[in-house]
Amino acid sequence: MMLVQMQPRSTDATAAGRTVADAMDTAGPQVCDDMTVEALSVMASARTGHLLVCDDGGLCTGLVTRSRLAAFRDGSAYSDRVRLRDILSGRGPFTSPVTTIAEAGHMMRHSDVDALPVVDEYGSALGVLALAR
Repeated sequence: MMLVQMQPRSTDATAAGRTVADAMDTAGPQVCDDMTVEALSVMASARTGHLLVCDDGGLCTGLVTRSRLAAFRDGSAYSDRVRLRDILSGRGPFTSPVTTIAEAGHMMRHSDVDALPVVDEYGSALGVLALAR
């Protein structure tokens, strides 16, 4: 997975003009939002820390992380009948491939997320932009 350093390194025009498309990782594993929270096994087999969640029409509805699923599974609201759509906090946040890295970093800090799904104008997942840790 390509990780993005979100701290500014340089002020030259090339770095300032980089877009999400330049830094995103490919879409990776996508699961339907009716999958149960046992999606942790899918993450483990795919060796990833996140899954893109899509609706029945194939549109991206969000991203779920290993840590979020693990926290939910360990919580009092856990049931093996809970679906991923039930634990996503609404739709998004998302970013576009033409968004600048600086704008996406700002959005991630204010949304308190480590990764953003990158979607096209129709809502289909193109990739993931992840913070470097």
